[in-house]
Amino acid sequence: MNRGQQPEPLDFFIWTVEDVGLWLEKINLGSYRQIFKENGVNGEYLEGMSMFTTEQILRFIRRCHMKWGDFITLCKELRQIKVACLKGEQKVRRPWWAPSCLSVVFVKAAKRNRQSRVVSLKLEP
Repeated sequence: MNRGQQPEPLDFFIWTVEDVGLWLEKINLGSYRQIFKENGVNGEYLEGMSMFTTEQILRFIRRCHMKWGDFITLCKELRQIKVACLKGEQKVRRPWWAPSCLSVVFVKAAKRNRQSRVVSLKLEP
């Protein structure tokens, strides 16, 4: 991904904090961009939220000063990204930070990684 462009949905687990901020703007939750940045919320963190306990969810909501409705919107948007992953609607691409000489290697590794992530996504309620 090039700097300043919207992050690709299927690559959300490798999003940086800045990518998450751009995505928040896209889903009309931009008011949380700074607090997410301060708390270091990146794509890996977002992916892990599906395994949060109720107590961890409440702590996250309090720490980010989120309204319940906004948290539900966040979860729905994340779910849509995961459904797109399961359906294979997004193509694999090299992230902006990976050297072009490793494109083929990265794409193959990303496909294998996504296949294992799809298994874990199917286990979610």
